[in-house]
Amino acid sequence: MFHEREFISIIILFMIAFCFLPSSTADTDAQILVNFKSFLSNADALNNWSNDSINVCTWTGLICINQTILHGLRLENMGLSGTINVDILMKLSNLKSFSVINNNFEGTMPSFNKIVGLRALFLTKNKFSGEIPDDAFEGLRWLKRVFLAENGFKGHIPKSLAQLPRLYDIDLHGNSFDGNIPDFLQSGFRVFNLSNNQLEGAIPEGLRNEDPSVFAGNKGLCGKPLEQPCSESHSAPREEENEKEPKKRHVLISIIAFVVVLILASILALLFIRYRRKKAAEKSIWNMENAQSQSHNTNTSTASTSEAKSIVVESKKNKDEDLNFVTNERVEFDLQDLLRASAEVLGSGSFGSTYKAMVLTGPVVVVKRFKHMNKVGKKEFYDHMRRLGRLTHPNLLPLVAFYYGKDEKLLIHDFAENGSLASHLHGRHCELDWATRLKIIKGVARGLAYLYREFPDEKLPHGHLKSSNVVLDHSFEPFLTEYGLVEVTDLNHAQQFMVGYKSPEVSQHEGPSEKSDVWCLGILILELLTGKFPANYLRHGKGANEDLAMWVESIVRDGWSGEVLDKSIGGGSRGEEGEMLKLLRIGMSCCEWSLENRLGWKEAVAKIEELKEMDHVGVGGGVQSQDSDLSL
Repeated sequence: MFHEREFISIIILFMIAFCFLPSSTADTDAQILVNFKSFLSNADALNNWSNDSINVCTWTGLICINQTILHGLRLENMGLSGTINVDILMKLSNLKSFSVINNNFEGTMPSFNKIVGLRALFLTKNKFSGEIPDDAFEGLRWLKRVFLAENGFKGHIPKSLAQLPRLYDIDLHGNSFDGNIPDFLQSGFRVFNLSNNQLEGAIPEGLRNEDPSVFAGNKGLCGKPLEQPCSESHSAPREEENEKEPKKRHVLISIIAFVVVLILASILALLFIRYRRKKAAEKSIWNMENAQSQSHNTNTSTASTSEAKSIVVESKKNKDEDLNFVTNERVEFDLQDLLRASAEVLGSGSFGSTYKAMVLTGPVVVVKRFKHMNKVGKKEFYDHMRRLGRLTHPNLLPLVAFYYGKDEKLLIHDFAENGSLASHLHGRHCELDWATRLKIIKGVARGLAYLYREFPDEKLPHGHLKSSNVVLDHSFEPFLTEYGLVEVTDLNHAQQFMVGYKSPEVSQHEGPSEKSDVWCLGILILELLTGKFPANYLRHGKGANEDLAMWVESIVRDGWSGEVLDKSIGGGSRGEEGEMLKLLRIGMSCCEWSLENRLGWKEAVAKIEELKEMDHVGVGGGVQSQDSDLSL
C-alpha cells in the first residue's frame, strides 16, 4: 500500500501528464493574436497588431490587467467580418471576456465552449444565424454574461445556456428563437431580455418576477407576468424538447471512463488535502486575530503581518453565494478566486479584519470583513451596497464588490499603495510635510462634502471618519473608506465603536446630529497638525474623544506655543506657519461642544479650500494678520 505522500505524487504526475500530453509548443500571446487576425476581414482597425510589438496590452481592442496580463478582447464597432477561429483563441490562457458587438460576422455561432475559462460573451448586433446546439454552453461553468441580441439565431434556447450556474446577465432579444423557455437554473438576473423572438408556452415559474417588457414581442407566451393566461395546452412543454438528449456523451463516456475515474479520484484526494489545509489556515488566522486584538491597542491600518494567509469566509449556510459587483466596468473575479488568493492582514479592528488580497485573475484589492452588519435583511443590504457602489468621487475609495453571509459580510475595495493616514502620522517615520498634509485634508473635506450632498437626510453620512479610515495612493491623494455604513450596522455596536457617536451631542442628547461628522473632521485636523493620536477613540462608549481638542484649546488659550504643531510638519516660512494656524482654528471650530457655535460642513469645507501651501511666502504684514486670526 502506498503512503499518502507517494499516492498524492503519483496522482499529481498523472494529472500533469494527462493535461499536457496533447499540447504543442506554446506560442506567445502576440503570435496567437496575429494568427487570429489573419482569419478576419476588413481588419484595418487592428493595424497595430504586429509581432514587432513587445507589449500586446498596447494593441487596439485588448483588455489587460495592470497593463501586463491579457484579460479580454473588445473588438466592437470595427466593421469586422470573416471567421472567429475559436481553436486559436483557446490558446490564450487568460482570456476571460470576448466582445464583437456591432460587426458583420455571419454563420452559425462558433464553439465558444472550448474556451472553458470564459466569463463574458458579447455577440450582439452581428449577422449570426442558425440553431445553437443544446450543448453549446456545456463546460462554461464560469460564464456570467451572455449577449446574443439582434442576430438571426433560430430554434429553441439551448438547455446548456439555462443551466449555467453563475449566469446573471442574458440578452437574447431580436432573434428568432422559438419553442418553450427553458427552466433557468438562476433567478434574479441583473440583465434579462427575451423580447422580440418567437417563443411560446407558459413562462417558467422562476421568471415570473421579471418585468413583462422582457417577454414582449413573443405572441405565443402566456402566464405571469404577462396578462395573457395559459390554456391547458400550454401547461406542459413540447415532448420533442424533453426527448432531445445528447447521444455523443454515451460514446465519450465509454471511451474515457477509466481516465475519468482516475481524474475524479485525484480531484477528491486533492480536495481533501485542501480542506485540511483550509481548516488549519482558518484556525491560524483566528489565533492571529485574537492575539492582535489583545495586544494591539490602536486601530490603525498599519500592516499586522507580512506573512501570506488565505481569506476564510465563516458563513457555511451561504457557501453558494458569490461576490456581487456593483459596476460592469471592473475586472471581475469569483468568491473562490478570492478565497484562493494569498492575503496579507493589514489590520484588525472593532468591526473585523482587513486584508490585502492578491487575486490571480484580477487586480490587488482590499477585503474588509464585517461581523456587525445584521441590522437589515438581505434585500435592504443589497440595495444599500448598490447605492454605495454608485457613488463616484475622486476622494472616495470605490466599492468594487460585496458578499452577503448570515454571520459576516465582505466589502471589496481598490488597494491604496501608501496605506492609511494613521500609519504615516503615528508610524516610526512620519514624512508628511505641510504641503502633503494640506493636500490630504482638502481631499478629505471634499470627499465628506460629497457624502453630505449624496445623503442629505442622514445625520452621519460617513459615521466613522478617522485617520485609519483615510488611505493614500502613490501620490498621497486621500480616499475615504468605511463611509455610509451606519444604516447597515448594529446600533449597539455603532454606539460603542463608531467615532461619529463619540461627539459631545451624543453624550448630551443621546443621539448624533447633522454636525457629528464635522466634529470627526475637526479631530482629524487636530491629529494631522499635532501628530498626536486621539487615544480616547479607543475607549468604548460615547463622548470619549474630547481630550485632544481640550488639550489644544488649553494651550492656545494660554498663548501660542510651538508644542502644538507636529515637529516633523516642516514649514520654515511664517507664511506657511500662518496657514497652519488657520487650519488649527478651523479644526477647533469644528470641535466646538455647542452645536450653534460649531461650523457647518459647507462653511468648514469652504474655509479649508481657502488655505494655501505658501512654500516661499515672505514675512510681512500679511502674516501678522494670519497669526492674529487664531486669537480666541
